[in-house]
Amino acid sequence: MLRRITDNSPYSVRTNFNLRLAALCIAVMALLGLFALRASSQTVAPTTAPVSRTTKAINYGRKGTTLKILFHGTDLMQQATGEAKVENKGNRVEIEAKFEGFEEATKFGLEYLTYVLWAVSPQGRAVNLGEVQIKNGQAQVKAISDLQNFGMIVTAEPYFAVTQPGDTVVSENSLDAVTGGETIEARYELLARGVYSSSNTKIENAIFGIDRKTPVELFEARNAVRIARNAGAEKYAGPSLTKAAQQLASAEDLYRQKRDKKSVTAAARDSVQTAEEARVIAVKQKAEEVAQAKAAADKAAAEAREAKAHQDAADEMKRRTDAEQARQAAETAKAEAERLRAEAEKSAADAARAKEEAEKARAAALADQQAALEQKRLAQAEAEKASADAARAKEDADKARAAAARAESEKAELRAQLLGQLNAVLQTQDSARGLIVNMSDVLFDTGSYTLKPATREKLAKISGIVLAHPGLILQIEGHTDSVGSDDFNQRLSQQRAGSVLDFLAEQGVPASSMSSHGYGKTQPVASNDSADGRQKNRRVELVVNGEAIGGAAASASSSR
Repeated sequence: MLRRITDNSPYSVRTNFNLRLAALCIAVMALLGLFALRASSQTVAPTTAPVSRTTKAINYGRKGTTLKILFHGTDLMQQATGEAKVENKGNRVEIEAKFEGFEEATKFGLEYLTYVLWAVSPQGRAVNLGEVQIKNGQAQVKAISDLQNFGMIVTAEPYFAVTQPGDTVVSENSLDAVTGGETIEARYELLARGVYSSSNTKIENAIFGIDRKTPVELFEARNAVRIARNAGAEKYAGPSLTKAAQQLASAEDLYRQKRDKKSVTAAARDSVQTAEEARVIAVKQKAEEVAQAKAAADKAAAEAREAKAHQDAADEMKRRTDAEQARQAAETAKAEAERLRAEAEKSAADAARAKEEAEKARAAALADQQAALEQKRLAQAEAEKASADAARAKEDADKARAAAARAESEKAELRAQLLGQLNAVLQTQDSARGLIVNMSDVLFDTGSYTLKPATREKLAKISGIVLAHPGLILQIEGHTDSVGSDDFNQRLSQQRAGSVLDFLAEQGVPASSMSSHGYGKTQPVASNDSADGRQKNRRVELVVNGEAIGGAAASASSSR
């Protein structure tokens, strides 16, 4: 008999399964590649794509030639001007440049500390010619280059030893009154500004600290180590980063010991160069990891596509074979029917046998109908189960929201409880910044930052309360009235805040959960025209925050 091929045949089911399996393999390979790329990118701070720019090149190829080159400011610093004397010595080109009208590099962001003069070849290769240190808007630079045909630009940079120019181009040479110039056709690449900034590091504290009289070379060293860490040097260039940090620490020690400026500068410049090496290594190795992960993902996807193509070809061949077999079976069945009809006409017995076979066929059809009804019943049951699962999922979501609401309520109750406990020791108020515990001036001797015994007793109670609530964060802020010089008030407020921090640390409060800062007379809470107002202004405030009590604007004090 002829076998009918339907969508429920074993072959059709197997084909659909193979197609789904191939699609699943492709999706899995793509996900693995994506995860590898994400894992690689999460090891360092985010970077931005490089940008391109063109400038003018001048031919200095004739030996003994001396040309005077003019510089003009870009849109970033239009008032900047300069000139350079460029002399070809045969095996080298000597450059002596002077600049005027330059502003401090920090105007473009705290991560920028200096300027660098670059030579750019017509092929787009940029060479660091030297640092342009600005003093009263002026600078002078002498440099040597082995290039014969190049343009010159000046960029704002985080330190002197950068190996690729950033996109903050403030000045470039012009072709005015110069022969032999040509436009560079190939663009040179610039690092986008976001490479040196960071959302994870407070740049002002990381670079400048408290003492802004520090030599700029030390600022550059701090900046170079910060940038290397952001680039992932801890993972990809650990020894170099460690060496740079050690060199920075040595420079810091020399500065604190008030050693001569040359020693401090030399140590700081060594740290900058080592940190730049670490950053370059990290950037290259991260790029290699990303490329390898992408290549692996592309290879896996290609293999999956090839496997699917092979499976599709095999399935197509199987379909053709089955179709041919079905056609042959149909022809055979037709011949058999002709023979049966001839036999039926000859014999009543054959006719009876044909009738019996028809009855069997009807029974088979009935059985098929029953099977279809059973499949429908199973499908309905599965649909009802899916609906029940959706209802349970909704119930689980409602429970989760209720749990979140309870957690917030518990935080509010704990905050109120902590406010009452702190208020029982020292005057405490709740604010958007957190719970503010106020320590008045009477807790210190006049002009002193030594804690009185009564103060120690109250702070001991405060430490006990803090230790009873793990996870709290303390910001200790010192304030003074307007009597006395700014320097004295600033130092006294910092010393008083530091005394409170040191005592709390002695009582067991983790130092990692505390910070101190002195604001001097800059944040009065009352008028300094009266004794009562000045007394209120002489205070130390403990700002208590933490996730356990609902959190707060943890950086509010640093932004005030």
